[in-house]
Formats: sequence, structure tokens, C-alpha cells
Amino acid sequence: MNDWPDRRTGDRSERYGRGSDSARPESARAMPHIQRRPTPPQRPQSPPQRPQVPQQGQGYDDRYQDGGYGNSPDPGYDSGYNTGQVYGSGGGGSDGRGGGGRRGGGDGGYVHGRPDWRRRIKLGALTLVVVVLAVSISTYFWADSKLKREVDLSKVIERPESGDGTNYLIVGSDSREGMSAEEKKRLRTGSAEGKRTDSMMILHDGSGGPTLISLPRDSNVEIPSFVGSESGKKFEGTGRQVKLNAAYAEDGPELLVRTVEFNTGLHIDHYVEIGFGGFAKIVDAIGGVELDIPKAFKDKKSGADFQAGKQTLDGEQSLAFVRTRYALPGSDLDRTKNQQKFLAALASQTATPSTIINPFKLYPTMGAGLDTLIVDKDMSLWALGNMFFAMKGVTGGEGTSMNIPISGSVGGNLVWDKAKVKQLVEQLNNDEKVTVKGN
Repeated sequence: MNDWPDRRTGDRSERYGRGSDSARPESARAMPHIQRRPTPPQRPQSPPQRPQVPQQGQGYDDRYQDGGYGNSPDPGYDSGYNTGQVYGSGGGGSDGRGGGGRRGGGDGGYVHGRPDWRRRIKLGALTLVVVVLAVSISTYFWADSKLKREVDLSKVIERPESGDGTNYLIVGSDSREGMSAEEKKRLRTGSAEGKRTDSMMILHDGSGGPTLISLPRDSNVEIPSFVGSESGKKFEGTGRQVKLNAAYAEDGPELLVRTVEFNTGLHIDHYVEIGFGGFAKIVDAIGGVELDIPKAFKDKKSGADFQAGKQTLDGEQSLAFVRTRYALPGSDLDRTKNQQKFLAALASQTATPSTIINPFKLYPTMGAGLDTLIVDKDMSLWALGNMFFAMKGVTGGEGTSMNIPISGSVGGNLVWDKAKVKQLVEQLNNDEKVTVKGN
């Protein structure tokens, strides 16, 4: 006779070892030896909610649908039966289980299990802006540290008043500083000691458009009183007439600025000088400069040998082009025109997206130029950049390039037309469109 309830035998292994053979889950079978503890009475603040038990499949004992025997669920009783359902509102964890997809905010840019492209684009754009800003700032300080601020314009005395716009005195010197013997031979510069000016130009940048005015180095000018740049001693003017480039040879950039201001009445705001070697390196760094040469010419002294037509000049050829004077009909006046033409082309072809956004061209170009530029102590990179783009604009619709007006010559020196020079300076000081014609 079976003493066990529910037709159970005395075999305890059958009682505890049915496993999955039982028609009822293990947790759903009655356990007669376990007594239910009475639940202490509680006073809930609100009527208890009857739990919603999902419909079950086979193997579920209906006696436990209401939480046990009877119709009142026992909140303190846990049958241990797992229905396989997960209750909750779907807040879920970060892995998406327990309802709901992944949302933004520390989620890697996912919304409802899909990538949040709008958020990713914003993050990408922000990252790009930060990188560009960092590179720009570092490039600025790198370039600023390379400028050689060696010219002290505060030593220039008796200066004319400043007008509207900005005036740059741009000087090309024949300095061989930093050039090897091989480079001197290749570029045909010779090995002369010291340095002299090979070209001088005034660039006016204003609302009336940029104006580039060449000052022939053979111009006949008066050396005024000045203070020595090294000695600090004042030298009184004696009315001495010399070629313009003699002022530079005598006491350097400061006396050259003083002489230009005295003979023109135009205030010079900034001074920029570049030597032979730096000039050639800039051209090579940008891959050459394309020019349209209207007439063939050849010059043994400069090494120039050009055919007519469009062609790309490397650094060596460019230097020969701007230095040639003896092979040209107008000698120094024609040379200054070639210099203006070349510098405008150089600026125009350098300030292009292919150079500015390409670090493999931008940094070599800036490095070649900044390493050899000599500027005044008040020159900023911003002012230097403005000069560069004004030079580019010379060939534009509002730009003007000219030689300073010449009235004749004396002793082989070119004499300026004083009346036209005065009118030209007035137009520049008033930042007006230049109407004066040069040679």
C-alpha cells in the first residue's frame, strides 16, 4: 500500500529525480512536509494589484494561478517557478535585453538598435573643427617664430605722416647668405661680399585696390640727414645725390626707408626683404611658376635663355628672369616690369587651394620663404599675409602696376618726375584709385 500522497511510492529517488519526465515542473509539485508560514497582516497604502500572470503552456498547474490554494494571492510566497517571461517596462540594460533598443547618451550613437547618423556627423564635424583649429594655431606660432624681425623702423627720423591704407617697401637683395659654393655657381650669383639691392618696389594696399610701384635702382635721389642704424650717430644731410641702391649699401634698410620717404613723401609702414637663395627656393617649393614671355631673349651675365611663349620656370630660371637687364631694350626699366610680372604670377600661383590645403606643398613653401625673409620688428604674420594677397591682386581687375614716373636722366641716373610723383603720393595717401601713369 502506498503511504505517499499523490500515488507516490517509498522510493525517494523517484520523488526527487523525475527531472523533465514529470508532467509537472518540479517547482509546481506539492511538498507536504513544507508548511506555509502565515503572512503577518499589512496595511498597504493602496489596494494591492493583482499580478497579471501570462497564459502558460503544458506542464503548468492551474492550482497556482492565483498564487496557491484559494483565490487570494500570497505576496510572501515564491513558488520558484520561472515562466520564462521578463516583467518590466523595457528600460533594459545597455545590451538591449529586457525590452527597448539602445538609446543615445553613452551608447556609441545608436537609437533603437540603429546607428544615429545625425549624432555621428555632428561629432565628426566637431572633431574636424578642433583638429583644424589646433593645426592652424600650431602653424601660426611655427611660422611666426621663423620671421627674422631685424629692421628697426623706429630709428628712421623725420618721417612723413601716415595716410590711408598700408605701404610696404619690398626689396630683393643680392645677398648670398646661406648659399653654398655650388648654389652660387648654379645660380650665377658670384661671390661678392656684403649685399646690395637688386630691386625695390612700393606696394600700396588699400580700398582703391592694390598698387605696385617699381623704384629703379639707378634712380637719382638725395641722401637726407639720418641716424646710423649701428652707431646711433646722426649724420646731417648735405644734398648729396646718389643712386637709390647706394642708400642701402651705405647703411642698410633703415637708411633706404629714410631715403625713399624723404624723396617721395610717402610713409612706409612695413619693410620686407628676400635674398637670391630664398627666392629660388620658394619657386622650386611650389613646383615652378608659369609665365608667358612675349619675346625671346638671352643674357650671359644672368644666365637667361628664354624662348617666346608660355613656359614653367624653376628657381634657377626665375632668378635669371628677374635679374636680366642688359638684354632688354629699356635696361633697368624693362627689368622692373619683368620683376612685377613675375612676382604677381608667383603670388597668384602660390595662393591656390592646391598649395594652401596641401601640407606637402604649404610647409616647404612657407619654410623656404620665411627662412630667408627679413622684415621690420612690427611686422605680423597677418600683415605679411595681407601683403601677399595684395600682391596677388595686382594682376586683378582693380590692381595697378607701374614704374615711378621718370622725367629724364642725369649722369646715367634716372630722374623722377616730381609733379607726377607728388600727385601719385596724394592719391595713395587718400586711398584713391591711381590715375597717374608711370614709365
